[in-house]
Amino acid sequence: MRVNFLTPGLGLLALLMLLSACSEQDAHSGHSMASGATESVQRVQDFARIANGKRIFSRHCIECHGANAEGDPNWRFRDASGQFPPPPLNGTAHAWHHPWGELHQTIRDGVNNMPAWGTVLSPDEIDDTIAWFQSLWPDEVYAAWHGIDQRSRNAAQQR
Repeated sequence: MRVNFLTPGLGLLALLMLLSACSEQDAHSGHSMASGATESVQRVQDFARIANGKRIFSRHCIECHGANAEGDPNWRFRDASGQFPPPPLNGTAHAWHHPWGELHQTIRDGVNNMPAWGTVLSPDEIDDTIAWFQSLWPDEVYAAWHGIDQRSRNAAQQR
């Protein structure tokens, strides 16, 4: 049996490159990021906003996304109506692939079978909810998201 060590090594290299590309400061949330890929991510958290986000999530989102933002176990597969069930928001699915603005817009406007919350929640309440479920993300996931978010912000500024 031949074992291919190249693929995992390339994946690790890509992750390290992504993590090292993160900037020092997230202008939107005040989260401070580590400067090197081998250092842990340092997050300065606004605990009042996170607590408010948890309260909002518990009131409006828990029914579909679960108490710990774990989502539906079959979130990767379309249901009988052809829609995808609610995904995890706890860092184990694809939410971290989306910059802050897209996360905010998805909650505000809805998508697929997710209702729009923009008439129920204020923009600050939506941001607090995002801050709460991001607080569940492992540092590596947050750091990868941070890079995606910063590239999105930079692209928007250049338009």
